[in-house]
Amino acid sequence: MKKVKMGMVGGGPDAFIGAVHRMAAQLDGQIELVCGVFSSTPEQSISFGKQLGLASSRCYGRFSDMLEQESQLPAEQKMELLAIVTPNHLHFSMASEAIKYGFHVISDKPATTSLAQALTLARQLASCDVLYALTYTYTGYPMVKEARHRVLTGELGQIRKVVVSYQQGWLGDMQAEGSKQASWRLDPVQAGLSCCMGDIGVHAANLAEYICDQPITHLCADLSTAHEHRVLDDEGTVLLRFGETIKGVLLASQVATGEENNLSISVYGEKASLTWQQQVPNNLIIRFADSSTQIIRSGVANHSSLAIRNTRLPAGHPEGYIEAFANVYRNFAAQIRAQQAGKSADDAAMDVPGITEGIRGMLFIDSVVRSSESSQKWHAVQGAQLHD
Repeated sequence: MKKVKMGMVGGGPDAFIGAVHRMAAQLDGQIELVCGVFSSTPEQSISFGKQLGLASSRCYGRFSDMLEQESQLPAEQKMELLAIVTPNHLHFSMASEAIKYGFHVISDKPATTSLAQALTLARQLASCDVLYALTYTYTGYPMVKEARHRVLTGELGQIRKVVVSYQQGWLGDMQAEGSKQASWRLDPVQAGLSCCMGDIGVHAANLAEYICDQPITHLCADLSTAHEHRVLDDEGTVLLRFGETIKGVLLASQVATGEENNLSISVYGEKASLTWQQQVPNNLIIRFADSSTQIIRSGVANHSSLAIRNTRLPAGHPEGYIEAFANVYRNFAAQIRAQQAGKSADDAAMDVPGITEGIRGMLFIDSVVRSSESSQKWHAVQGAQLHD
């Protein structure tokens, strides 16, 4: 099997997520990093690429040079897939340019910094054969896929309430503001409309919509900052409605002292409820009104086919963030191969976040900020029908 050839933009020295992307992309031996632009400083970009073991001729100083030169290489050599791991404000322009050259794209979330950009990107993708994916990583966990299966098969009955929370504490310390990771997230020019909700709140919203297979249709938000000089939010609370019958609450904070990456979700139905926590990812807890609680463990055969196909190890061997991230990459690579072979991708390959989820994410961020700034209680998440 030929490896999918990947280029990367961003993810250079002192970048956290770039190294994670590289590990995840190459975990299954199906994707090969062949080129990149790793820094806005050309010399630093070229030097870092060489440190990664790339050929000198494939270490680029400028993004435009990479697109132009890679497009001229023979098909068996050139980049096929571009991974975008830059600050938010570059996601749209870089994805759009790569698509023009015919390269497939996998991007960090959010897809863009505005809803208008996300819709423009969707129209561009609809007019060509390029594939697009977003790294909403938490949907890659096997037990998240199992949770979705349990909801879709009716085990919980009619869903009544969703509680999803993502708590971090790293921005509570003022000294963190001097770091590369904090500086761009707190800058509206680079981050967009929101810091906390755009960074982690959107992950929580995506997780809730994925598991419940329902779009958030209305919300009421209260965003705030722990430090008065900050322009963007670092925490917030959002009341949610999923249509007429399902209600929920979303909590997100990056100033919750002592928290690491505490993402959790509980879905309550008329027959049963389920709970999943990212810090204990191999467990899915199912609770019933009239029988004992069950702890569903990954790696056991009595799971949905989708959960099984995204489980890598036997029961009792922990699988975590890198493996979930790698599932997104592996499944997207299967999409690319299927397209190249003129075949339809299988169900596992199609279970990858794409531009629809990108639009949903921007709808959420835009609506949360608009709601928090308004005295009106409930705001419609305009365009919720785009979930279909």
